Amino acid sequence: MIEQPARVVAIDGPYAWVEAERQSACGQCSARAGCGTGVLARALGRRSVRLRTLNRVAAEVGDRVTVGIDEHVLLRGALLMYGLPLATMIAGATWGLVLWGEPGSVLAGLAGLGIGFLAVRRRSRVVLDRRLPVILSRTSPTPGV
Repeated sequence: MIEQPARVVAIDGPYAWVEAERQSACGQCSARAGCGTGVLARALGRRSVRLRTLNRVAAEVGDRVTVGIDEHVLLRGALLMYGLPLATMIAGATWGLVLWGEPGSVLAGLAGLGIGFLAVRRRSRVVLDRRLPVILSRTSPTPGV
């Protein structure tokens, strides 16, 4: 389970909208001073991301919580996001090369890439609705409660 601290910003029935600070992939790495990902993260600044989560601990607006998502869901999402457009681009480029030569390969590859992105967008809606992150615990309750 991959865990991330967040703050509840809204409640919507059995769901809670949380805001978490985006972290670079190698924030805990010992080589972060010379890492390109770390440098890019510092250059872009700190941004937060909003997520819809299952609210199994009855968290309220303002609560600090720990949000978790299964590693397999994250891996499948990465494969979907990167693998599908790449596969459709290669298939399109190959098909275009066979039918129309090199210029057709370029155009069909770009068309395949676009089709792959559209397929990812459509498929990710279905996956995200079934595989939501979950609030695992409240780390601090709402002040004054």
